[in-house]
Amino acid sequence: MRVSILGTGRMGTGLVRVLGEMIPDLQWGSRSLAKVRQKIRETEGISGLIQPVTNETALEAEVIFPTFWYRDLLPWAAEHKSQLSGKILVDIANPFTSDFTAFTLDWGTSAAEELQRLLPETKVVGAFKNTFFSVLEQPLHQGLTSDVFVTSDHEEAKACVMALLQGIPFRVLDGGGLQNNRTLERMTLFEREVALRYGSYPYVSFRLFGMGTD
Repeated sequence: MRVSILGTGRMGTGLVRVLGEMIPDLQWGSRSLAKVRQKIRETEGISGLIQPVTNETALEAEVIFPTFWYRDLLPWAAEHKSQLSGKILVDIANPFTSDFTAFTLDWGTSAAEELQRLLPETKVVGAFKNTFFSVLEQPLHQGLTSDVFVTSDHEEAKACVMALLQGIPFRVLDGGGLQNNRTLERMTLFEREVALRYGSYPYVSFRLFGMGTD
């Protein structure tokens, strides 16, 4: 199964670092092949086995991780609706305002649900909503891993993504359906506010107690 990550920003780079050790021949997409090749050479911890590809080639994968801001994600998805049909699209976006103080969506929906409405023939899976880029760079904190909640209205797609993520330095948990992103996305803004108050931002994530020792 081909897996691709689109975007060379902080989240894209962090996901490549984490997933590159677990997924053979992971594709890393960018509008510029030269840029992604340079990122592979310059970024510590990124496997040399990562395949640099254009964004168009990355869309040919069966599982796709776009790492765009929410404001850019929906226009991108609409533009590539036919190419995304039948694929698994892993949504990591949060619908924040540009100053990270509020949401751009009403309470009764989420970024993941809006993406699924736009792409009815695509299987949208939510993941890494609560994981800030610094945690991807240093996943272990005092010997503990944080949690990644995986959500979808498509059980087989959710199980597929959870299987792909097994072995990463996070605890991967079934987060239920896409509507749970209404809570997860707001938790992200809450954890950011608290981390800023206590001086740990952007190194912040969540871990639930009582879930075993893994």
